[in-house]
Amino acid sequence: MILRYVLAWIPMIFIGIINGVLRETTYGKYFSESRAHQLSTVIGILLFSLYIGLLSYFWGFESLRQALIVGVIWFGLTVAFEFIFGHYVAGQPWSKLLGDYNIFAGRLWILMLIWLIIAPILFHRLLE
Repeated sequence: MILRYVLAWIPMIFIGIINGVLRETTYGKYFSESRAHQLSTVIGILLFSLYIGLLSYFWGFESLRQALIVGVIWFGLTVAFEFIFGHYVAGQPWSKLLGDYNIFAGRLWILMLIWLIIAPILFHRLLE
């Protein structure tokens, strides 16, 4: 069952890409980079909520423990992907990648990652 949710993480890459393209082609032109990042984080949380909610509805979780494990796995996969892809493919410096975690500088990305852990638990509770 866990393997199914690991594979279900793959479409999250595309959801993230769609969110980034949406930011860059629409509202990102009209807001500062910081404000566009913040709005993108909120939109991303909403998009991921829809996807995770659908997964939870159709597949469900066997237990609260499984929902937590899935959330932690999704968190780990996302962070690993962000750093590996961001640095080795997109060529971003480590300092920029780490800077996205600085909530005191208005960077809200960490909220998305926390949501990846919380959302499966929340949807499991709502749908049980």
